[in-house]
Amino acid sequence: MLEGRYVIALGERDGISGPAIAACAEAAGAKVVFVATECFV
Repeated sequence: MLEGRYVIALGERDGISGPAIAACAEAAGAKVVFVATECFV
């Protein structure tokens, strides 16, 4: 589904973390170029 696409995975501390989003994107065929988990307050 995301094969050949580049992904920036931004997660939230109290929600879904960046590495979890990155794992899903990689499983869908994307190349993850940046991963971060931040606190958006």
